[in-house]
Amino acid sequence: MIPAIILAGSRPGPDPLLTGSGVSTKALLPIAGQPMLVHVVRALRAAPEVGPITILAQNSAELAVQPELADFADLHFVDSGQGISSSLAAALPTGDDPLLVTTADHVLLTPTMLAEFLRGAADSDVAVAMVERAVLFERYPESRRTWLKFRGGGWSGANLFYLRGRRVLPLLDFWGRIERDRKKGLKIIAAFGPWLLIGALLRLFTIQQGVARAGLRFGLKATIIPMSEAEACIDADKPSDIELIERIFAARGQAAIGPIL
Repeated sequence: MIPAIILAGSRPGPDPLLTGSGVSTKALLPIAGQPMLVHVVRALRAAPEVGPITILAQNSAELAVQPELADFADLHFVDSGQGISSSLAAALPTGDDPLLVTTADHVLLTPTMLAEFLRGAADSDVAVAMVERAVLFERYPESRRTWLKFRGGGWSGANLFYLRGRRVLPLLDFWGRIERDRKKGLKIIAAFGPWLLIGALLRLFTIQQGVARAGLRFGLKATIIPMSEAEACIDADKPSDIELIERIFAARGQAAIGPIL
């Protein structure tokens, strides 16, 4: 089984989602009757492929005392570092053992999504889950996301990452220098070199080809895993996201499901 990390920290600066909510951190913001972190832990714990779960946050003790998390098995809490990349670097397993990473706002995550992603990522050094724009708009045309545009379509991140051991450290170090621009698609692409930026602007290659080339810069086999479910890229970033997520939970009929041990 693969160990999993949930990134549950807070970004610098005020978060408009927390205004008037009565909670101090986004991971505890209630959605469909429970803190968003609980939904993510439940999905991971229900996936047979997933082993121990570690929650990274600036104040992990605040999360550890939440009663909704008390009944989940093999759950650990660790204070994070100054940034996502440095926190992940410290959490990487030794050798080539892989690590699964997701985020506390990925509240629509399901065991089915996890199985699809892990099957596709198995032969990679680094893998990233993404949803193609047509897949999302077929189900949820009202959803607004950040898109990376390549030949063959636009793509939005699905907050699932596969990292194969400590060989990915150079990539994490690089990401640490650019992660503040994570929502600016062209800036991220340009950081990997002018050839990738030009190729993306001119639609010279697919996102799979572009990511594979970017991975080679670090000696890594990097892969995009296209996700078949539109919900995989809908995370809780803004009020309209939460409204949509609440409607999806209502349609699933899952709002009141208890912990899976």
